[in-house]
Amino acid sequence: MRKLAVIAAFFTFAIAMPAAAEDLEFLLINDSSADLVGFYVSPASSEHWEENLLDGGSYLAPGYEVTVSIADGLTTCIYDIRGVFSDGDVVDDHSLDLCELGEYTFTE
Repeated sequence: MRKLAVIAAFFTFAIAMPAAAEDLEFLLINDSSADLVGFYVSPASSEHWEENLLDGGSYLAPGYEVTVSIADGLTTCIYDIRGVFSDGDVVDDHSLDLCELGEYTFTE
């Protein structure tokens, strides 16, 4: 099972919505040994995951990072994150304050 490390820095992938309320940015880091092939971010109040931000054959290889931007027009800071890896592991982390979080790292 993969463990998660949460650190402070910045993030970018765009959820296609108007940049209205507060846009959130943080750095997503894959420090695991498998490709990150699915990455989902949803408001903690939602019962469903939003679309895969790594859709279309994209992936984040081990040792790489990407800036993620959430421009969903919401005023909430509390989100859930899901990472899906090429080796079949799925990691969920709930109720993260993305307004305070600057960096999110997936590790072994």
